[in-house]
Amino acid sequence: MTRVWMIPVLLVLSGATLATRLGTGGSPGGAAALLLVFVALAGVSSPLIFPRSLGAREARRRSALDGRPVVYWRPGCTYCLRLRVRLGRGARQLHWVNIWRDPDGAAAVRAVNDGNESVPTVVVEGRPHTNPDPAWVREQLSSGRNC
Repeated sequence: MTRVWMIPVLLVLSGATLATRLGTGGSPGGAAALLLVFVALAGVSSPLIFPRSLGAREARRRSALDGRPVVYWRPGCTYCLRLRVRLGRGARQLHWVNIWRDPDGAAAVRAVNDGNESVPTVVVEGRPHTNPDPAWVREQLSSGRNC
């Protein structure tokens, strides 16, 4: 759990430190803007913008029942963030597994990526796809066969 929040907390602390220095230097408006930027970056790198994560076993079970893809991800991953943002509301249709919270999920990702925890790894109909194009993932959702 701590590892998930490490990057966002470091961003907020760094932003607060820099904003304090800038504010005491006579630029309170610049300090506030800088702090806002760091807080926004912390929010984007936190798990808060991702749909609720499931365990790998539960995600695979649900995927087998409804045909929806499983996405293995981790906080702080820019490629995971890109996928999440570009999917928009469609992201809620996928089954998300945070590999930092679920050892089975991390093991599943390592098994299909030569021992590496490369994310996002999207599993569609039992076939893994590492860092797929978000447009392709959207096609899988809209094709009807996976939803």
